[in-house]
Amino acid sequence: MRQATTQLRFETGGRGLYDVTSSLSRWLAEQNIHEGLFTVHIRHTSASLVIQENADPDVCHDLDNFLCRLVPENDPHYRHVMEGPDDMPAHIRAALTQSQVSLPVIDGRLALGTWQGVYIFEHRRRGHSRTLALHVMGD
Repeated sequence: MRQATTQLRFETGGRGLYDVTSSLSRWLAEQNIHEGLFTVHIRHTSASLVIQENADPDVCHDLDNFLCRLVPENDPHYRHVMEGPDDMPAHIRAALTQSQVSLPVIDGRLALGTWQGVYIFEHRRRGHSRTLALHVMGD
């Protein structure tokens, strides 16, 4: 069994979902692992990872809008407000989603469904530089 790790950096343009599937797939192909497990971890607390539909961009738009309604800005109960009105909601949205995803590797490819992609879910209003830690192990 072999293992490989790396970190990839992505720039976001503000709140929303950013498809990183092709970057993850390219790195995986370079590792020459045909069967195994691929794990992606986002190293931030105000952004997250999701596996979501990649065919209709309205799905990502609606998901982001739903979380904004579920966790609004300027809630008077928030104590963590030093970094702006979008910061504490971003932490809550990240806690409600995922900080890592694990996917099977089958025949050297991520075992995603036909309409699935891996997304960075940016929860802050302005863009950020986000780092993903990748790990694959297998044969």
